[in-house]
Amino acid sequence: MTDTDLLGALDHGLRETHFDALGERYQGKVRDTYARGDQLVLVTTDRISAFDHVFGQTIPFKGQVLNRLAAYFFERTADVAPNHVIAVPHGNVTIAHRCTPIPIEFVVRGHLAGHAWRVYAAGGRTLCGQRLPDGLRQNAPLPSPLLTPATKADEGHDEDIALADIVARGLLDARTLGTLTDLALALYARGAEMARARGLILLDTKYEFGRAADGRLLVMDEMHTPDSSRYVYADGFEDQLARDEPQRQLSKEFLREWLLASGFRGEGSPPDLPDEVRVAVARRYFETFEALTGSPFIPDMQDLRVAITG
Repeated sequence: MTDTDLLGALDHGLRETHFDALGERYQGKVRDTYARGDQLVLVTTDRISAFDHVFGQTIPFKGQVLNRLAAYFFERTADVAPNHVIAVPHGNVTIAHRCTPIPIEFVVRGHLAGHAWRVYAAGGRTLCGQRLPDGLRQNAPLPSPLLTPATKADEGHDEDIALADIVARGLLDARTLGTLTDLALALYARGAEMARARGLILLDTKYEFGRAADGRLLVMDEMHTPDSSRYVYADGFEDQLARDEPQRQLSKEFLREWLLASGFRGEGSPPDLPDEVRVAVARRYFETFEALTGSPFIPDMQDLRVAITG
């Protein structure tokens, strides 16, 4: 798609949905969710969030990139961990098993980036109760992948939490926590392997889990998308790391850095996103899709309502 096409699409982003026939709608930061018996209809919109704020502007076709990438990785990691996907009838839509969400985000970090780097650069050497070595640079590989869980907040910022505190506060029992920890680390290992095969490095990512009606623990929400993960190109990574230079990245960190440079750090109302920033962010999403899958991104233009309701 040309920039002219994207500029023309700015006013037609999927901001929200209202499918009354599907029942009550729950609106998250990015997804509109409808409960249909023991299934969920998940519609990934073009809304975008950063620093736990949802912006007033949409990003063209972002929802399709996220939903289709999540489906791509769910399919290719099903042998590692079962997931909630039943069908993907439209680029924006996933039909999934209805689960009771686990109240913890399982963040796995293979490199010192994003929030972890900001804590480290400010002098912090402990993250979620785990000690970080001195002398690391931004994006440097950690001695081994590190699980840094966070509590899931309905509003405001998610909060880091130590593994011991998850059990102490009664959020999870030790056995379930151990199972999910192992699954998260195994999923990260698979994701990092898949990224390397495409010339990318998966710096960090997060996983969400839920318990299905039959008791199974399933991976849910999304997986290895640019909204939940940070990727950089492997080519030139070591040289740029040695020179302490920015990496060529494929993630939402591009937007976070623009916001930080604009003086917004998550407090107060977020700024409006200029059209040129929205187009640039869309381009990053397309680039990530194509880099990870090896296929060009072609928008699904079928009618959304027909795809959902038949």
